[in-house]
Amino acid sequence: MFISGLTIGGISCLAVQGGLLASVIAAKEDEDTKEDGVKKHNLWPTAAFLTTKFIVYTALGFLLGAFGQVLALSDTVRIAMQLVAGLYMVTIALNLLNVHPIFRYAVIQPPRFLTRLVKNQSKSKDLFAPAFLGAMTIFIPCGTTLAMEALAVSSGSPLLGASIMATFTIATIPLFFGLGFLTTTLGDALKNKFYKVAALLVLYLGITSVNGSLVASGSSVTIQSIADKFPIKLEKALASKNGNLAKLNSAGEQAVEINVLPNGYSPNRFTVRAGSPVALYLNVADKLGCTSAFRIPSLGINKNLTPSFTDSSIKFTPQAPGSIAFTCSMGMYRGVIEVI
Repeated sequence: MFISGLTIGGISCLAVQGGLLASVIAAKEDEDTKEDGVKKHNLWPTAAFLTTKFIVYTALGFLLGAFGQVLALSDTVRIAMQLVAGLYMVTIALNLLNVHPIFRYAVIQPPRFLTRLVKNQSKSKDLFAPAFLGAMTIFIPCGTTLAMEALAVSSGSPLLGASIMATFTIATIPLFFGLGFLTTTLGDALKNKFYKVAALLVLYLGITSVNGSLVASGSSVTIQSIADKFPIKLEKALASKNGNLAKLNSAGEQAVEINVLPNGYSPNRFTVRAGSPVALYLNVADKLGCTSAFRIPSLGINKNLTPSFTDSSIKFTPQAPGSIAFTCSMGMYRGVIEVI
């Protein structure tokens, strides 16, 4: 999200909202010139614009996360929203890369009447005008911002929703301060190269989001599943997989302890035998992120974890050989149970 805001997200926001900031700065410079004949720096108007923008977008993220929480969005709805957000980011990237003119029509534009309403406020020469405009930009979001808002809703958490929007907005700040100067200095050739690099980064983020939604849904087609079926396999990896066979406990279950960490699961790959009961014991860390939601999509197993979690066992019996994926709710962190 930070990389998205720092690159294509900041560029798209600057394209939609940058004109508002530029116009109000121009009005302020005109006022300063008439007063004492000297143009002053535009640091404070820009800072006021970005500060209020950060505040309102963080508050919006909080409300969107709370909205998702109140609605008690099902995993299916959250996965669908994540998929749509990812596909939209891919569309934005393909449009910036000029892959095909059709992608231009998929980029969401703000309603014209809202754009006119906000632009009318930019005619004010008051110092508070930039701050007011920063708050009003919430009504004319850029395309990438809409994708971030969809993720905030799908998070189902006010704090996580606020964090998503705050992180994205903070990342756009350097571009609002310096992109106009840099693009003028670097020239069109380097500017276009910058756009291409930014588009490739957002394309990666979009594909990652789409893949995460596929993993969380239990789809058999993911980047990981394709990689697992690649004909070239390292002997070391195979030896490690086969050597990590679950051991039987006193109850005759194939017992495996999984450490649930903020950045993933350990171990994230082990082997069990088909037809024999499996018991997974989740050791929860003091702090959790996305891993607080433990899912085995193909078995319909969903368990939400907290640091004070007591019922940490998950039991099931695999019926046939194959691979069973477990993941967090957004598909960001993943593991595989190999059934032999």
